[in-house]
Amino acid sequence: MAYEYAGDSVLDYFPCRYGQSKLLFRGPRRKLEGAYAAVLGGTETYGKFVAEPYPALLERTLGLPVVNFGYMNAGADVFVGEPVIVDACSKSRVTVIQLMGAQNMSNRFYAVHPRRNDRFLRASTLMKTIFREVDFTEFHFTRHMLSVLKAKAPDKYALVEDELKSAWVARMRHLLQKIEGKTVLLWIAGTSGDDKDGLGSEPVMVDADMVSAIRPFATDLVRVTPSVVAMRAGTEGMHFVPLDEPAASAVPGPQVHAEVADALAPVLKRLI
Repeated sequence: MAYEYAGDSVLDYFPCRYGQSKLLFRGPRRKLEGAYAAVLGGTETYGKFVAEPYPALLERTLGLPVVNFGYMNAGADVFVGEPVIVDACSKSRVTVIQLMGAQNMSNRFYAVHPRRNDRFLRASTLMKTIFREVDFTEFHFTRHMLSVLKAKAPDKYALVEDELKSAWVARMRHLLQKIEGKTVLLWIAGTSGDDKDGLGSEPVMVDADMVSAIRPFATDLVRVTPSVVAMRAGTEGMHFVPLDEPAASAVPGPQVHAEVADALAPVLKRLI
């Protein structure tokens, strides 16, 4: 999902920073002291177009602050390189880590922007050697680039997919090992609607074997597959200007967020 998180909107996201971090998160800003829970994640956790994303719903249910460290289009790279955020998670009662797609990470084949992980920066020499027929200067976003490679050369694309899956497991293990304290992996499966580019639904490329490989490094795992009713609700209850309707239809709506919060609440209550 390659949509900028900034700009005019019906909702006020109260953007805020924590410490010396350059990342701009959804507010209102919470104090990183005393008892609190933290949530790391990407677009779904940020809750674009949703008045109360699942971290806000959890805050009300748990009765303690829940810091929303959701960042639009994030991959694991965003958080691995942010010591302020890792430290904040380590000091929390529990940290929820949403499983993000494997496409938005730097790897042996290509580099992504250090903060806007969905932005494709450059192809490696290895990538250019394998895909000699491709002009990589035409690409600005990882998902677009990968969809073109898969369509043009599916056999070669399989090499890139294998690399991304391996890199995802290594990066997620590293992130989990950096965060001290209790951690809960959140797997939100199949929320992105039509698979128009052939890469599958979010989180892109993440499968059961990959999750099993990182599961021992977390305290618990919660998998949420949104109900048919929640998915059919579409953009109902979301806040956006008409121009943003395509972007809004590609992200989870309020009913999905409610189901995610309901699934997480009993696990977090047990851990805090």
